[in-house]
Amino acid sequence: MNRVTVLTGGATPERAVAFAGAAQVVAALRNRQYQVTVVDTVDGPLDPAAEARYLVTNVGRTPPDDALLQAMQQRELGPQLADLPQIRDAGLVFVVLHGRPGEGGTLQALLDLAGVSYTGSGPLGSALAMDKDMAKRLFRSAGVATPDWVMWPVGSSELGRLDYPLVVKPSKVGSTVGLTVVHSVDQVDDAVEVALRYDNEVLLERYVPGRELTVGVLGERPLAVGEIIPQHEIFDYECKYTPGMSREIFPADIPASLADRLQALALTAHQALKLRDFSRVDFRLDAKLTPHCLEVNSLPGLTPTSLLPQSAAAVGIDFPTLCERLCELALRRARPRNKVGVEGKY
Repeated sequence: MNRVTVLTGGATPERAVAFAGAAQVVAALRNRQYQVTVVDTVDGPLDPAAEARYLVTNVGRTPPDDALLQAMQQRELGPQLADLPQIRDAGLVFVVLHGRPGEGGTLQALLDLAGVSYTGSGPLGSALAMDKDMAKRLFRSAGVATPDWVMWPVGSSELGRLDYPLVVKPSKVGSTVGLTVVHSVDQVDDAVEVALRYDNEVLLERYVPGRELTVGVLGERPLAVGEIIPQHEIFDYECKYTPGMSREIFPADIPASLADRLQALALTAHQALKLRDFSRVDFRLDAKLTPHCLEVNSLPGLTPTSLLPQSAAAVGIDFPTLCERLCELALRRARPRNKVGVEGKY
């Protein structure tokens, strides 16, 4: 029987997002006859009762409050994860985490040192994708347009060249947590204060009005282009994870030539960040039909409303098949010790 440990949860604002994705991954793999164990990076291995409590697909409209997150951060297992038999002896670790500790390269380095095979990008690619400032520098060096930006603190002359509105956001946090769109200079300080609750680096980026588009990448293959039409000004946390708060159209209603261009740019951005296995690349399309890459997510959401599964489904890859392909891509890199007890589909 194929053994997989799903590593999820975490003490980040995106904890509920991780559990919602893990709920789907666990169900899909078990339906394909995988032996699945679930480990939360905060509370460790989950028994059936804990799985029933945590693995729910409803994310909620807002992230957990700061006090709850701080309490969980005190309990997080950190390097002790590698000592758990559910991790150490896993045939494969399927990573369903969001936020810097699980998505930014630290966890990936720990698993590499422990000799454990896992899904997704390695430490370097994960860290580059998580750091929006570094990622945007690499986009430009690879010829992928991205909106102008500056890092806080910033002088008034630098701030003035960006014009308004501006997007103010933490540099190393996802799911639009801590993000604010500001329309005048007197709103900037308050927006920065919100962003600093989640990260010590804050990015101020020119807001690009226009259509929001996204492209999934699986292996070295770009998937379908999708368009997101949120009910709010931006595709924020509530619109991302609340059914009915946005329309997601896959494939997007755009000319084939533009779709081809977006797919090529998505693959270029994916490769520029040294990512592997999968990612999701987000764009804004301006009035001149120029795509501007906003960011690349190295561990895209896998919740019922997430975009990567929709991008895959639009090219004929259903969710259980998507999960299996991620397992197969990871196990191609498996060290000999991880092949013990892994048979059948691998």
